[in-house]
Amino acid sequence: MSAFSSFTLILRRCARPLAALALLAFAALSPAHAEDAKRLRIGVTLHPYYSYVANIVGDKAEVVPLIPVGFNPHAYEPRAEDIKRIGTLDVVVLNGIGHDDFADRMIAASEKPKIPVIEANAQVPLLAAVGMAARGGGDSGKVVNPHTFLSITASIAQINTISRELGRIDPANAQAYTANARAYGQRLRKLRADALGQLVSAPNADLRVATIHGAYDYLLREFGLEVTAVVEPAHGIEPSPAQLKGTIEQLRAADVKVIFSELNFPSAYVETIQRETGVKLYALSHISYGEYSAEQYENEMKRNLATVVRAIEEAGA
Repeated sequence: MSAFSSFTLILRRCARPLAALALLAFAALSPAHAEDAKRLRIGVTLHPYYSYVANIVGDKAEVVPLIPVGFNPHAYEPRAEDIKRIGTLDVVVLNGIGHDDFADRMIAASEKPKIPVIEANAQVPLLAAVGMAARGGGDSGKVVNPHTFLSITASIAQINTISRELGRIDPANAQAYTANARAYGQRLRKLRADALGQLVSAPNADLRVATIHGAYDYLLREFGLEVTAVVEPAHGIEPSPAQLKGTIEQLRAADVKVIFSELNFPSAYVETIQRETGVKLYALSHISYGEYSAEQYENEMKRNLATVVRAIEEAGA
């Protein structure tokens, strides 16, 4: 074989791995891989909405909390680093009816004051609430209860709204978002059905209940319960001695048997109410604390539903 023929053969052999490397490089720059690199970054304000969005998007997008772990959303004041984070987002999902008003200030002060916003409660029938800051509420300006995430029914409505709006922003993944939302909704419906199934023969249709603050109306309505009295005049504000006396008299007159409080909510006046009225106290999760996770909403709502079931059963025992 001539020197020229040997050199040509070597080139041909080398060309094969080089071509393979070229194909890999091209694939890395293909639209599919570029799309992976440009996943939506979706901001959320509260723990339940992290769980909602994480279950809707799966691995198709990134969910970014606006509030770091450890901050109370009721008392949160926007920090510079949190406001700066909004500039890295593509869309923000809001409760939008009073529980995350801090987000409006953050967005207005950010690099993206016109960032798309999804109002999760746009299709949710809202309950009136006295003593809470009004936002939303329609043209009437009535004060509304923003704790819709404590209801399975209202949560499913919000999940569907979020899924639909994300699909409009990210049409390439709209089908996946819809399928994930349906599967998530089915799991939540099963939680509610299992809880209600335990009360088929419970003799407590006329059970009177009260709450420490106005957060649990949506949850209790899942069981057909109406809140007779709310102890706090506004969330986080303890009643005055005169208000507490009036509440105790109201609880006695209405024959209230059960009062629901917030988990890990220490207060001397709660003990006074129990001592003076004999009501039983049950603690519910507000789903506002701890690490953000896709599973948190399901786990804590399962416990909430079990707590209400236990309260109804024990009140009738």
